[in-house]
Amino acid sequence: MQDELPLEPGDSELEGAIESILLVAGGPVSVRNLAGTLGQPLKRVNEALKSLQAKLDSGIRLQVDRSEAQLVTAPEYAEVVRNFLGSAKPAPLSRAALEVLAVVAYHQPVTRSEIEAARGVNSDRTVQTLLARELIEEHGHRDTPGRPMEYITGFRFLETFGLRSLEDLPPLPKESIEQVELTRLGLRASMVGQPDE
Repeated sequence: MQDELPLEPGDSELEGAIESILLVAGGPVSVRNLAGTLGQPLKRVNEALKSLQAKLDSGIRLQVDRSEAQLVTAPEYAEVVRNFLGSAKPAPLSRAALEVLAVVAYHQPVTRSEIEAARGVNSDRTVQTLLARELIEEHGHRDTPGRPMEYITGFRFLETFGLRSLEDLPPLPKESIEQVELTRLGLRASMVGQPDE
């Protein structure tokens, strides 16, 4: 059995150990895996991640999404890193792609039919484009008739928009939230409050 580190949550040694693991991992690592490797309780590792996330605000950032964490470069240095790597700048997202991405980001997990209800147009092609660019990912089938696929955002979404977590998303205006809820019910805003004919 591994010895527990004699540290309190947020101590620099525990944070340093987490940071080292994430650096060599090169991708997302589950918080449960971190806790097991370090012989620490999940709660303690989550607290250390929050503390580390607040400290990393220069060229390296810590992203935490659901139950995974990873180190990434800061978005403001994306152009410098891209030049160093010699990679081309990705094509900008279309208005349709941004609309679909917003629906997924704010209401995840969502199905394609829910995306289309919110937008009012077929979104098959746009969903496929966002999947190919890894801005959204399949989350599994919903346990409803037809078992539709659900979509969520992933780490690439956070990287692209320079977010540390989904909590960094700006709040939606109240009107937008009400409109999406009406759309989910299959109603148009112009129909609400009108008497039946």
